[in-house]
Amino acid sequence: MSAPEGFLAKQVTPPFSAPGLILRLLVLNPVATGNCSGNGQELLKQLQLQADLMQDTSWLLDHYIRIQGLDAPGLEEHCQERPGVFPSEHVLQGLSRRGFLRIVNTKLGHVLHRLNTLQQDHPKVKDLGMVKMYIQGIRNNIHCMDQLLRGSPEVAEPTLASLGTWPPHTPASDAFQRKLEGCRFLRGYHRFMHSVGQVFRKWRETSSRRNRRHSPQRVLRKGIHRMRPSTRGKRLMPRGQLPR
Repeated sequence: MSAPEGFLAKQVTPPFSAPGLILRLLVLNPVATGNCSGNGQELLKQLQLQADLMQDTSWLLDHYIRIQGLDAPGLEEHCQERPGVFPSEHVLQGLSRRGFLRIVNTKLGHVLHRLNTLQQDHPKVKDLGMVKMYIQGIRNNIHCMDQLLRGSPEVAEPTLASLGTWPPHTPASDAFQRKLEGCRFLRGYHRFMHSVGQVFRKWRETSSRRNRRHSPQRVLRKGIHRMRPSTRGKRLMPRGQLPR
C-alpha cells in the first residue's frame, strides 16, 4: 500500500477505521480506569488488528523515506533493519504468552521514547502523534490480556538482553547518518509489528481449534459414538444355538 497523498496536510484515514473500532483501539489507560474487557477472544482480535495496522509501512517508513530524500536510486538499500534491536518472529513464537506480552510491551515503550526523539529531529513527520496514540492503545490492550492470563503456568523466560538489545540512542553528528538511523529504526519497527501480528494470529488459530474440539455438538457426537455397542471380535451364533 502506497502512502496517501497529502499525508501532512490532512489526517489519514487508516485501515480498520470504523469509528467503533478506533474507539476500542484508543481506550484510556486501563491501569488507571480498570476498563478491561473480560472477552479474551475480542481482545485478541483487537490486538491482531492493531499489530496488522502498525506493520503497514505507509504509516511511517514510506513517508519518512520520501521526505528525507532517501528514495533516490541506491539510497534505500542502506535503510535496512539494524540486527539485534528487535527480536525475530522465531524467538517471539517460542515465548510463553505472558512472556511474549511482557517483551512486546517493553519494546513498544522503547519505541515510544525513540519516536519522541525522532519527532524532535524531524518535525515534518507530523503524524507521529497519531502513531504514538495507536502504540499506547495496543499497550493498553496488552495490559488487559496479561490480566486475563494471570494464574497461567509460568516458565523460565530468556532475558530481555537475549531477545534484542536496545542500545542507547546517540544521534550521529552527520545529518545524513541521522536520516539513515531513523530509517533503519522504522524499518525494524514495522517488521517487529508484523512478527507480533503473526504471533497473535497463531494464538487465535489455536484458540479456534480448541473451541471446535470442545464444542457441544462435537462432545455430543463423541458421546453417541461411545454408547454404540461394539460387535468387533464377537462371533455370530447360528439361530437357536446357545453359546457354550
